[in-house]
Amino acid sequence: MKRYLLLVAAMLVCFLLLFIAVEALGIPLLIDPTPWMRHGGVLAAALGVSLLVADVLLPVPSSLVMVAHGALFGVVIGTSLSLLGSVGAALFGFAIGRRGGKLIERLVSPEERARANKMLASWGALAVVVTRPVPLLAETVAIMTGASPLGWKRMALASFVGSLPPALLYALTGAAYANFQNVVLMFAATLLVAGSFWLIGRLLESLVNRQKRQEITIDSRH
Repeated sequence: MKRYLLLVAAMLVCFLLLFIAVEALGIPLLIDPTPWMRHGGVLAAALGVSLLVADVLLPVPSSLVMVAHGALFGVVIGTSLSLLGSVGAALFGFAIGRRGGKLIERLVSPEERARANKMLASWGALAVVVTRPVPLLAETVAIMTGASPLGWKRMALASFVGSLPPALLYALTGAAYANFQNVVLMFAATLLVAGSFWLIGRLLESLVNRQKRQEITIDSRH
């Protein structure tokens, strides 16, 4: 599994370097898109959803976008828009993984691929659910899962389940500060919610990894 793990690590590094590059270049739309969404309407909704989908490849501040959805459109519509964008991002990443399957075959031995496919078939959907609120990991898992036997329906369902809680809570946060007047307070609340999801995601991820290691140990004994 070493090559698979190295491939995952390489993807994480690439996403991190992209984030650093965007921060260094100071691209306004990718740092704080709320000024472009402030007036609401169809254009703001389309921009928000598009940014969330693009988060697979670009370092979009998805938490700010979801909070803006709640502030501009209310809890129900805001949650729906964020959910649409987040699930769309997961499926986009999954499609990239499907297209990149042949590349992974060249980089990974058949034995490693078979073992990884077995693990992803058993735990891929849960991994998607757990990592959806976690930056960097969400995109990496979505792409890697696309190269596994996991089907589109299970991927869509898993991404929906994993995306619903953050979409709802960010919409509630945005609706609570709908006038955008107290930017500091809104930003602090966003960080609090994002930090909570990151911590929960890390805890669940550790549980999943522990179970995976146990399965690997059992397989090696047989």
